[in-house]
Amino acid sequence: MTARRATRSLRRWGTRRRTLVDEAADGVLARPARLALTTFGAALGIASMIATMGLAQTASNQVSRRFDEVAATELSVQPRMMPNPAGTGEQSLAPLPWDAELRIGRLAGVVASGTFSTVMPQVPVRTIAAVDPTAPASLGLPLIATSSGLFEAVDAQLDAGRVFDIGHDERNDPVVVLGARAAARLRINRIDNATTVFLGDRPFAVIGILGSTARHTEMLDAAVIPNGTAQQLFGLTSPASVQITTAQGALQSVSRQAPIALAPGRPEVMQVSAPTTSTTLRDRVQGDVDILFLILGAVALLAGAVGIANVTLLSVMERVSEIGLRRALGATRRDIGGQFLLESGIVGTLGGLLGASAGVLVTLGVSVNRSWTPVLDIRLALGAPVLGALIGVLAGAYPSWRACRIEPITALRAG
Repeated sequence: MTARRATRSLRRWGTRRRTLVDEAADGVLARPARLALTTFGAALGIASMIATMGLAQTASNQVSRRFDEVAATELSVQPRMMPNPAGTGEQSLAPLPWDAELRIGRLAGVVASGTFSTVMPQVPVRTIAAVDPTAPASLGLPLIATSSGLFEAVDAQLDAGRVFDIGHDERNDPVVVLGARAAARLRINRIDNATTVFLGDRPFAVIGILGSTARHTEMLDAAVIPNGTAQQLFGLTSPASVQITTAQGALQSVSRQAPIALAPGRPEVMQVSAPTTSTTLRDRVQGDVDILFLILGAVALLAGAVGIANVTLLSVMERVSEIGLRRALGATRRDIGGQFLLESGIVGTLGGLLGASAGVLVTLGVSVNRSWTPVLDIRLALGAPVLGALIGVLAGAYPSWRACRIEPITALRAG
């Protein structure tokens, strides 16, 4: 007897469930235009989330690759230091040779190299009043001396003009390249009128303005002059360090050979160091990128959920008479609430399917346009329809509760 009752109960539940699904499908399809707009809103939210997460993963991968490339292709060499016998700081065991760039350039695997020295932390710099009457009379800028190859080694990009070459260096020419921020402080933005600045009391022709550098970014705030000029006019005794960029896979061999090339008899007096690209810094940058894109995705998803909630609530308000009639014919509150929950869930699922496809396409499109390697967790794309259904159900919770609270008599009065 108990088994028979259970069987009848399961049959009634199956019939009731099919009826509920049919009613929900009819309710959704009854207004195709509204369905399309609501689904579009949900799809936009899901697509934004998929795209932002995909782009976050892709950008994090690019950041990681960039850090790895820096760590695998760049190093610097400088003399080892020892305490000064007079007790006044430190002194180098041996100076770097002036032709350090030439010596390093002969090594197999070296792409670019150049020497770098800080001549003065601050040197008085002023412009000619006739060039810019509003410019400050004088200000202090760091004075840096380099060999001509350093600009390639630090991947320098110019805003104007050119950089000095080996000829300027050998002739000790009074020429200077200004960093972008230094030029802005001097109010110099063009160099086609034989622009001249005074470093101390010596005139220098401005031949270029640096726009950016991948390394030694302090050059953007400084005045950069050739080694030979710094040696003759400012008493520079030797370069401070050599910046080296190697080909992929050549870092280890170059790091072993560079001290020998610079100090053949005493390679131990030279110290080789790699750039400070720690795992902690890389992870911190990746984490910041991930959090930023996650917040953007969450905001877009919330906007889609609000759209579903608004449309579902509007549907409840428009269908008060229908709800009252169904209640009068025997439908329970659970039936009414379940129907609207199912309707919003269907809309969310459709939005999830369309949004996942759009998000994947956006990620691929941006990656191809930027020449990046697209990275996207496939579980995120496959789970988007489930997430869309969940968002739809959550968004439809309040409208469903409003619908199931409507009594038949209230519906008749409203009608």
